[in-house]
Amino acid sequence: MSAECFFDTNVFLYAASKDPADAAKAAVADRLIRTTRFGVSVQVLQEFYHNCRVKARLGITPQQAELLIAAMLRRPCVATDVAGFAVARRICERWQLRYWDAAMLAAAQALGAKLFYSEDLSHGQVYDGIEVIDPFRGG
Repeated sequence: MSAECFFDTNVFLYAASKDPADAAKAAVADRLIRTTRFGVSVQVLQEFYHNCRVKARLGITPQQAELLIAAMLRRPCVATDVAGFAVARRICERWQLRYWDAAMLAAAQALGAKLFYSEDLSHGQVYDGIEVIDPFRGG
């Protein structure tokens, strides 16, 4: 189970969003999803599902959310377990990150991903060999 990159939840939310304000980011996210060998984690699936339900402005129906989750589950997926929790805590403390960001970096590490696409961490920063890319920078 490996992947060249890992996507933060926001990539999937933009790709699915029906909000016209997200159109430019949606196009970037859609292109990334279609052209890269990415992996996910159960945490990303959970966050995606939760946000689809509570952020009405996104306009994502429950049926669309289920279809997207099914598509994500066809990719390499890291489950939350005790070992991953330990790695995430180490990353959290070493880099002074929020736990949930550290948990996604730990999942990316478990997949052997070298790139982490997110608008929530510093573009260009490298965490334990994983480079953060903000695909929405400047757009």
